[in-house]
This record gives sequence, C-alpha cells and structure tokens, in this order.
Amino acid sequence: MKFHKQKIKGVYLIEPEPFKDSRGMYRRHFCQREFKDHGIITTIAQANIVENKLRYTLRGFHYQKPPFGEGKTLSCIKGAAYDIVLDIDPKSSTYLQWTGFKLDDKNRHSLYIPPRCTHAILTLKDNTIIHYYTSEFYSPKAEIGIRYNDPYFNFKWPHQPKVISEKDKNHPDFIP
Repeated sequence: MKFHKQKIKGVYLIEPEPFKDSRGMYRRHFCQREFKDHGIITTIAQANIVENKLRYTLRGFHYQKPPFGEGKTLSCIKGAAYDIVLDIDPKSSTYLQWTGFKLDDKNRHSLYIPPRCTHAILTLKDNTIIHYYTSEFYSPKAEIGIRYNDPYFNFKWPHQPKVISEKDKNHPDFIP
C-alpha cells in the first residue's frame, strides 16, 4: 500500500498495490504494521457497510465528541462517492480546513480520517457500497454533526445532494 499524506493533518489517501493474475486480483485493505508506521490508529472496534440505493445520497457530517472520537478507514467497494473531510480540532494547525476525495471501485483507494476530523459522503452512482472500519464503538450520546451545506464552510460538492436524512438536513449552523 502507498500512503499519501493530505493537506489535512493526519489524513491519508491509501493507494493499493494489487496483485493481478489470470484468476483476478488480490489487494490488502489493512495492515497493522504499515498503518502504525504512518501514525494511523490500528484498533478496529467496528466494521460497517453502507449500501446506498440512489446516486447523490448524502451521509454526514457525523462525528463523536471526545473521548469517543473515531478514526475511520473507508473504501468504496462498488460504485463511486465523493468524501469531504473537515478538521474540527481547535488545537490542529489545519483547524476548520476541508478537502475532498473521489473514491470508487476503479481507483480502489481508501481514506483514513483521524478522530479529530469529521466527514461526509455523497454517492455519485446508484447502488454505491462503502466499507469502513472505526477505532471506537458507536456511541449515540456522543454523536454530533455539521450540516452538509453550512454557510461557514462553503463546501463544494460535485453535485447537489438529493437524498438526505432529516437529521443531516437540520444540524444547526456552525459557530466557531
């Protein structure tokens, strides 16, 4: 795997190095040693699969307040998605900066998001499936969110989201 540091502190785009032969392809999705060498949390508390029926479905921004912050590694295993990562740690040198990534079943990239960041996903194709694992267990009482169209951030989505949960539509305006 190749680990590419991103402009947001602690975020990595992970490029697989697949082995191909007449049978198909093999690639690693996780390696405790390599993740640790890059300062990535190697604890896996949960693995999740998100199945999205329609393109332009938006999920996020969700995160958990300390001490329940989750490091996440995610991949698009079918279809395509655009993921925006936002640094929400006031102590970080990249605080309140965001960046976006296209993940799909062609590039096979994974994205590591540290616990001090939040993210949101917009599907770009019907029947998009996202696989991710987290370093902490889900704690509903610690969950908080930021609205996908919060005017403070001026997020640039590749397409206008069409399918959004009521919860995600109604997060209050962000106040730094």
